[in-house]
Amino acid sequence: MTDTTAPARCCMPSGGGAVTPVPPLPAPSARRDGDDGTVLLPGGEFLMGTEDAEGFPGDGEGPVRAVRLTPFRIDTHAVSNDRFAAFVADTGYRTEAERLGWSYVFASFLPAALRRDAPRPERTPWWCGVEGAAWNRPEGPGSDVAGRGDHPVVHMSWNDAAAYAAWAGKRLPTEAEWEYAARGGLEQARYPWGDELDPAGEYRCNIWRGTFPARNTAADGFRGTAPVDAFEPNGFGLYNVSGNVWEWCADWWTTDHPADRPLVDPAGPAAGTDKVIRGGSHMCHRSYCNRYRVAARTANSPDSSSGHAGFRCAADA
Repeated sequence: MTDTTAPARCCMPSGGGAVTPVPPLPAPSARRDGDDGTVLLPGGEFLMGTEDAEGFPGDGEGPVRAVRLTPFRIDTHAVSNDRFAAFVADTGYRTEAERLGWSYVFASFLPAALRRDAPRPERTPWWCGVEGAAWNRPEGPGSDVAGRGDHPVVHMSWNDAAAYAAWAGKRLPTEAEWEYAARGGLEQARYPWGDELDPAGEYRCNIWRGTFPARNTAADGFRGTAPVDAFEPNGFGLYNVSGNVWEWCADWWTTDHPADRPLVDPAGPAAGTDKVIRGGSHMCHRSYCNRYRVAARTANSPDSSSGHAGFRCAADA
């Protein structure tokens, strides 16, 4: 039996169900990305998952299993505000947050009046449901993305990510493709660059620095999102696969991973209620989330959006 039970909502608030139909996927555009910003990866066999003591077995991080992938392409960066704006200009697309009328914003990013009056999830009260928050108003009414064109687009639902990918002539990566790419050629390392979070004191990712959720020192240089090309890339040339923003994958969620035979191009269950999302975000901290490790995973409903949810695209080779 396939276990598709979603993990506890410790890292991402859930949208709670769409109230408007999801529009059909856009047709590929003459203005699409093409191969710009992608890298061709050779595929082959790698060890997916972890049994690391720092991991969360209940999230289905293990067992470690052999996975074989055919070659594929993947974006070196998460999709930026500028790239998403080009998609909107070409298609008139309205995101799920825009159609629903609200999205989740981290409380500390809001003015006091809005923070005080906004509804909050009981289990994660640092999130505020803000009317008018969307990709181009990431902190709600009165905010914009001026000066953040090269930052990752956020407030993205899985449906929004899939729509952009279709327009770009691409698709979302499978979870196996995402992890293979994020590992950058390293076998079973904890992070895309090795096993130490800050090797020789060097910051390699944008995560919460300080005491969550009360104080973020921003010691790595960023209190919120960072540019999509911040920090050093991994061995495959991918940026920010740990921290910055969560990235949607194509797969429906499951914690059932057969390990008795090599898996070839696995794509997850045929159906489900939640989609896989990987990589952690600028809000992840070891004391609370610790899901910026390369094998860490969580899930959310396809209509959910928040101020730390983005994506990158993939394509067949």
